[in-house]
Amino acid sequence: MEYQWHDLIGNVGVVAILATYALVQVDRIDVRRVGYSLLNALGAGLVTISLIFDFNFSAFLVEVSWFVISIYGIVRRGRMSSA
Repeated sequence: MEYQWHDLIGNVGVVAILATYALVQVDRIDVRRVGYSLLNALGAGLVTISLIFDFNFSAFLVEVSWFVISIYGIVRRGRMSSA
């Protein structure tokens, strides 16, 4: 297996998702704040980019879902703060 640039992008995405989860577990990030959803969307987006080059449908489905749900949270929080 040859390590490509898209593998690095995917690994950065995985680190973002895992770091976000770890920060929640140690009470360093609030899941009700937009930063939580932004980090999740970033991680899922980066993993999705890597999957475009080395496709796996199951992983792709999880990451696209994770991204869409995170974007929903960002939009929802944006609407709540402007109300």
